[in-house]
Amino acid sequence: MKYAVLLGDGMADHPVPELGGRTPLQTAKKPDMDMLAREGVTGMVRTIPPGMPTGSDTANMAVFGYDPKEYYTGRSSIEAISMGIELKDDDLAFRCNLVTLSGSGAYEEKTMIDYSSDEIETEDAAVMITELDAHLSQKGIKFFPGKSYRHCMVWNMGIRGMALTPPHDILEKKTGKYLPDGDGSSLFIKMMKESFEFLSGHRINAKRAAKGLRPANSIWLWGEGSRLKLPSFKETYRLKGSVISAVDLVKGIGIASGMKSVDVKGATGNISTNFRGKAEAALQELRDGSDFVYIHIEAPDECGHRHEVENKVRSVELIDSQVLRPLIEGLEKLGGGYRIMLLPDHQTPLELRTHTGDPVPFVIYDSRGREAAMEDFLQAATAPDSVVKCSVMQEDSIMPNDQEDSTTPNDQETPRKGTGPAGAAAPDTHAGGTGIGLGLPSAGHRTVPCPIPCLTGAPAYDEVSAVSTGLMIEKGHALMGIFTGRTIHS
Repeated sequence: MKYAVLLGDGMADHPVPELGGRTPLQTAKKPDMDMLAREGVTGMVRTIPPGMPTGSDTANMAVFGYDPKEYYTGRSSIEAISMGIELKDDDLAFRCNLVTLSGSGAYEEKTMIDYSSDEIETEDAAVMITELDAHLSQKGIKFFPGKSYRHCMVWNMGIRGMALTPPHDILEKKTGKYLPDGDGSSLFIKMMKESFEFLSGHRINAKRAAKGLRPANSIWLWGEGSRLKLPSFKETYRLKGSVISAVDLVKGIGIASGMKSVDVKGATGNISTNFRGKAEAALQELRDGSDFVYIHIEAPDECGHRHEVENKVRSVELIDSQVLRPLIEGLEKLGGGYRIMLLPDHQTPLELRTHTGDPVPFVIYDSRGREAAMEDFLQAATAPDSVVKCSVMQEDSIMPNDQEDSTTPNDQETPRKGTGPAGAAAPDTHAGGTGIGLGLPSAGHRTVPCPIPCLTGAPAYDEVSAVSTGLMIEKGHALMGIFTGRTIHS
């Protein structure tokens, strides 16, 4: 038996006015995803525990099968693993974005124009970060170049607990309210301001301007993390695994769990990535002896952050035609049976341009038939000590379309837009319109134990269809145990 996880980062969404009130998943032509939904087990899963940062770090860690509440130590330390940076126990790692800020006024008055500097080329970024390291570094602080706009700063014996805001959460906002805050923040702000002065006149930015590209004119520090330690995936799930991603964050989780990380030529982490190459790499890993592959596609998330409506729909279609279709065909040729799990890590709604902690749709397909997958769900749902909580919604748990007073699973009022205060975990963000991400079991809603009839397929793979099945997994890290048939109990 072979196992393949196909994760479309940020693929889930809210209803989009430009799409006639439909989501990108509802709009996209994706016959193979829809086939999996019809023939597999479909439902919703909460990948981000309430109260934790709503990021790809916590969400992917859960999908890999590790409880973020137990293992999460911060974002940048995960990326450092993939970058080959060996952190000591007294090191702190920080994500260092190359961003585009508006060019006039005081630093606090500048606006965050682009968190990726028009997705700056890796080669140009490496030159800038290397020169910045020589310009800004001081005792105990060092900058390391990564890929495109994603880099790393390590601070030995650094100060923990600063309030730091992801730059993709403050697009088109002035930076003043979102600058680092707390002990040690004055040093970070000083380095960020000095980086603006150093980079604004940089020769690479002059060449970019001539090409009509945005300048990488400042660093932005965020995503504190300390050294990560994960149990072996092979020992936990008894499967030899490989991870395929262009993103250091996902590669780092895989490497930390003992998986092989595979680089794919032309994998960019955006809509221009080598979609088919990822599928081919996954199949080659399975032919070469891996039992499990984790295929991560970043493109939908980037489109969500950039509010690229058509590209987000297109990214879903490319995942379907150039990754999922070849993957299914290759697995059929391998023989011996296989399972595919398809899901996003989190929502990245186009209207918000950032992540939310709402549940996301998943489907698990077993080549032997739905009954084979159902057995593992039933075992997980009926085990008295299981971390899995399956519920079927009552009719009154669907929030009316015009209801404004939604609550989060923690019974806290939730703003319709926004990501919470600087440095805080963003709350679950509910959008009115259809109940997507809304009509799910939560505080005050009556639920009953998950019956066998709810373990059925759905007419299509999208948010509304997944909600309609009534299957809800409240603890996302439990899903890997169900998928692999190695249910992990609390």
